[in-house]
Amino acid sequence: MTNPIRPTDEAARQMATDLLRGATTAALGVIEPDGQPMVSRIAFGLDRAGIPLTLVSQLSRHTAALLHPGARCSLLVGEPGKRGDPLTHPRLTVQAQPRICPRDAPEYEELAAHWLSHNPKAKLYIGFADFMFVRFDASVGHLNGGFGKAFTLAPADMGMPAP
Repeated sequence: MTNPIRPTDEAARQMATDLLRGATTAALGVIEPDGQPMVSRIAFGLDRAGIPLTLVSQLSRHTAALLHPGARCSLLVGEPGKRGDPLTHPRLTVQAQPRICPRDAPEYEELAAHWLSHNPKAKLYIGFADFMFVRFDASVGHLNGGFGKAFTLAPADMGMPAP
């Protein structure tokens, strides 16, 4: 069988970075401490360095999974269009390790200001004691650019620093 993964090219890199920059939500896949898989929808953005970022409550089940020692997760960005077959629309899965940024971290205030500049409604809850930021240090990306357009991407291909 022929390998369906194409060599990474500039068009794939651009598509991946466009998907990441344009996303305001993502599907987050985690493994809960009891070993069960879970998927949740999260608010999504990029920090100033281009690292995927979210703001989470410690009351959420997915946060408990992200806090678990050795946690790994994946993010899915890209929405189906309003028309046509949803499987023909591009989407990107990013496999990552979560990096927690608690409220007492030196960079928290800078992240909060950056987050609020893109998510002004978060002002209603960003100050609650149970909220914290999570950065996602990517190990690899899997881009499905539509039918027959599959790519494996390094963090740099997605505009992110290497972990």
